Amino acid sequence: QVQLIESGGGLVQAGGSLRLSCAASGRTFSRLNMGWFRQTPGKDREFVAFISKSGISTVYADTVKGRFTISRDNAKSTVYLQMNRLKPEDTAVYYCAADEARLTTTAAHYDYWGRGTQVTVSS
Repeated sequence: QVQLIESGGGLVQAGGSLRLSCAASGRTFSRLNMGWFRQTPGKDREFVAFISKSGISTVYADTVKGRFTISRDNAKSTVYLQMNRLKPEDTAVYYCAADEARLTTTAAHYDYWGRGTQVTVSS
């Protein structure tokens, strides 16, 4: 079993920055592909970014490309999401997800999830 705990959310003005962290335990972190997703009320969970086990491969949603950066520190068992030039439409609960086998943009393919952290961007 993998436990994921997100942190770093909060309230920020448009144009500002936040860095989310997700600490993992319960598995060797370097064996996990990691993803970030977000969700607003009444909508499906939306892919934001993923990073491969080694950190070599990353993919971003078009809506965040050039503004967000996903990274990982395998020594600290932590994945990060640096969010710059935030927009009000980035407001959502952000979730960290992990999967040992697949590297995918599809939420249903991830086996492990954190509880989420709220990000609110004011205009």
